Amino acid sequence: MTTIIEKREYLRQRSDYTYKFNTSTGRHGWLRLTPAYSLKIVEELISRHSQPKRIFDPFCGTGTTVLSAVYHGHEGVTTDINPFLAWFARAKIACYTPGEIANARDACAMAISMAKKKASGSAPAPPIHNIERWWAPKTIEFLLRLRAALAVVAEDNSPERNLLTVAFCRSLIALSNAAFNHQSMSFKDDKQLPLAMNYDMAAVFASGTRFVLQGASENPGGHGTVSLGDSRYMPDTAHGFFDLVITSPPYANRMSYIRELRPYMYWLDFLMNGRDAGELDWKAIGGTWGIATSRLADWERPADCFRHSPLENVLKKIASADNKNGLLLSNYVAKYFDDMWMHFQGLTRALAPGAVVHYIVGNSTFYGTLVPTERLYAEMLGRLGFTSVECKAIRKRNSKKELVEFDVSGTWRK
Repeated sequence: MTTIIEKREYLRQRSDYTYKFNTSTGRHGWLRLTPAYSLKIVEELISRHSQPKRIFDPFCGTGTTVLSAVYHGHEGVTTDINPFLAWFARAKIACYTPGEIANARDACAMAISMAKKKASGSAPAPPIHNIERWWAPKTIEFLLRLRAALAVVAEDNSPERNLLTVAFCRSLIALSNAAFNHQSMSFKDDKQLPLAMNYDMAAVFASGTRFVLQGASENPGGHGTVSLGDSRYMPDTAHGFFDLVITSPPYANRMSYIRELRPYMYWLDFLMNGRDAGELDWKAIGGTWGIATSRLADWERPADCFRHSPLENVLKKIASADNKNGLLLSNYVAKYFDDMWMHFQGLTRALAPGAVVHYIVGNSTFYGTLVPTERLYAEMLGRLGFTSVECKAIRKRNSKKELVEFDVSGTWRK
């Protein structure tokens, strides 16, 4: 039996239930990723389970769940298909000694001095298409010198280097023309660009380093593990049994995490070209950037795909001949739910009896057709044997009253 609790007339947008709540909260605020979900949601869910738990997040993102779990003294485990996100989550949950923090502070000052004096040379420019749309030429020059200096002042993969690299990532965005006034990352208009080009660039990096080091001084008490893996194949990405799952998977809205993360990934050598970006997005659930979009045209649903009459009706409406790219987007939605069906099936093999799962997810629309993601998730959980399945609306996502974020939960009884 699935319980639907919506009461949409009382819903608010609740900025505290978005990434905005994380921005000034220690390590949770180290880097901004617009699709990231709120620490406040995670904290409220963890607080319902007072006993020590093994907490799992199969869609790591920026590591919100695993970091919150270890701060509560629990064991946190997470996985992500994106190597940059896996690296970043490991940096967030690591314990740092006072000596390592002091060393990072000294290394920051040395790197700034070397970059200003051009004493360390210049790193190769990242292969970002139309890079000067992102950064002014003088900014690019400074960032390349700073990156070269960081390689001199701190050993690769050392705690100091990881902390300074996080600060470098903060500087990349602070000094860029990127804007966050839309659902996904965009660019500032021409009137805003002069302001973005007049920063004291060294001061921006120094300020970012101070913020990162303050968070680094607040070590968690629990144990965390971050692995690189595909959440559709759970036995390969998680070991042991979990008592609690708190996660926010990608939504069926064509927002690409690769697209949102590309400045970090190119500057840190996690991406070398657009084809690699498209390949990674094709593997990720919900990804449609680059070659991932073109492949959807030839994609066919497998014989063991997830079928449910409400979903079939949605796919038929989206694929209508009246809709431009309707067939392509119908395939996108079908593949999204087939991938999530694979994920849920694999997840059951990693759950302890009585485990509770919470999926924070939003619905979406295509050509005016509502995709009831929360109800389709609930149907999947029910088919697999979860009990007490519930869909609870928790906030409006924007001015469109039909777009809502839900907590889809259930209890594993097998």
